[in-house]
Amino acid sequence: MSNALFNLPTTYNEPVLSYAKGSPEREQLVAALKALKAKKVDIPMYIGGKEVFTSEKVDIRPPHELKHKLGTYNKGESKHVRQAIQAALRAKSSWESMPWQDRAAIFLRAADLLSGPYRATMNAATMLGQSKNVFQAEIDAVAEWCDFLRFNAQFMQDLYMDQPISDPGIWNRMEYRALEGFVFALSPFNFTSIAGNLSCAPALMGNTVVWKPAETQIYSAQIIMQVLMEAGLPDGVINLIFVEGKTAGDVIFSHPDFAGLHFTGSTGVFRKLWQTIGDNLSIYKSYPRIVGETGGKDFVIAHPSADAEAVAVALARGAFEYQGQKCSAASRAYIPESLWPAIKKRLTADLATMKMGSPEKFENFINAVIDEKAFDKITSYISQAKKDKGVKILAGGKFDKSQGYFIEPTVIQVNDPNYVTMCEELFGPVLTLYVYKDADYKKVLTLLDKTSPYALTGAVFAIDREAINMTSEKLKHSAGNFYINDKPTGAVVGQQPFGGGRASGTNDKAGSIMNLYRWVSARTIKENFNPPKDYRYPFMG
Repeated sequence: MSNALFNLPTTYNEPVLSYAKGSPEREQLVAALKALKAKKVDIPMYIGGKEVFTSEKVDIRPPHELKHKLGTYNKGESKHVRQAIQAALRAKSSWESMPWQDRAAIFLRAADLLSGPYRATMNAATMLGQSKNVFQAEIDAVAEWCDFLRFNAQFMQDLYMDQPISDPGIWNRMEYRALEGFVFALSPFNFTSIAGNLSCAPALMGNTVVWKPAETQIYSAQIIMQVLMEAGLPDGVINLIFVEGKTAGDVIFSHPDFAGLHFTGSTGVFRKLWQTIGDNLSIYKSYPRIVGETGGKDFVIAHPSADAEAVAVALARGAFEYQGQKCSAASRAYIPESLWPAIKKRLTADLATMKMGSPEKFENFINAVIDEKAFDKITSYISQAKKDKGVKILAGGKFDKSQGYFIEPTVIQVNDPNYVTMCEELFGPVLTLYVYKDADYKKVLTLLDKTSPYALTGAVFAIDREAINMTSEKLKHSAGNFYINDKPTGAVVGQQPFGGGRASGTNDKAGSIMNLYRWVSARTIKENFNPPKDYRYPFMG
């Protein structure tokens, strides 16, 4: 048994590689893409460290190349959910008793495996399965997940070092226990790193996890499990299941040992889950922790003093990187009349140069949206916008799903700032603009704040410092991540902890120590070195 106090290796953000022509990382990635496409996989669930196959096989196809079959995954049912819970509970005692530095070592090793031998494979799987270009895959599936793994280990050490003071003769200590029961991680399709973090963050703190990824992220989810298993994660600590959401919920939310939910997804689903948990409170051994990052209707507002070129580039990147399928994507913008001609000229010119197609062709900036359901929803808004009065399609507006789910980057200008696409989350490559009179800037701030129920990300562009300060104060509760002269996407672990309020979630800030506090239950320990021998106090004399 160790008697040393350990310090973790220095924590750093994983460098993002360039993938320039002729670079070794590009050659390795091209080879990985070719290798993955050349074989058909049959992806099992992982329950208690065992691969679980079923009779129901579901096809996996790239969203940008529907004719190609990457393989299948094995769809489970309610019995597999129960088995995953049992495996998690069996593994819990030994896992939470493992010294913290040994738990940290597993996830730190996973980060080095990911950034080393698994880098090309993880990027390739994310590109093929989720239709991300190489840069979007690199910053997500490798760099950000590495950052979560490394920084969370450091945050864990910092959390454990937070101890109470002690009077003479007394030793006060704080113990940070894992939650009593298992944690359910429910992850989305759009970020491989989020899928990894939703399951790994609670596990790092000594919890055992049942993890259900989005169906459209299963192809890269398997690589996550392979990395963790090679890093030495014990059997049953994280159990990966592929079932319908209702199937998982019916079993998990009626189980007395359900201890917490780590969720990223839609606001509507999160509210239903919270309601179900609330209705079942009497069943549980403890009050479950509920952590959720949900929707957004993220804004960019330009002040008349803003740099028009910077605004246009921020809109092009913030709205259309990864086809706008980021909860932080810029989807509504407020532009002053004086800057509109210059912003319009630069934005439309940039969009005209954006190429769309398979992520396997590195020159393509735009790829496919994730599935047919998303395609149909997004395009229905575009089609309606083409018919409505006071609405103009400035760029894009075309779409086609004959070979893949492709939608052109679309910019809509509206006369009504409360038009539907200014208010509702579309989660796709659609940006809606409202042009306001320069003198109405303060009124527009009030309008912006009241337009949407969400409060995830937002950005202000201005040179005038008084305008920046006024905007920041006025929009204090409008965004959990607020950007000054920058696009509202691209939060980096350890630098910009991520999360929002209002209808955008519980704002528990993934990528910070705040999130880890949610996965522990503190126990205060007081030890008296010289306990009293008489009940009488001095005042009684």
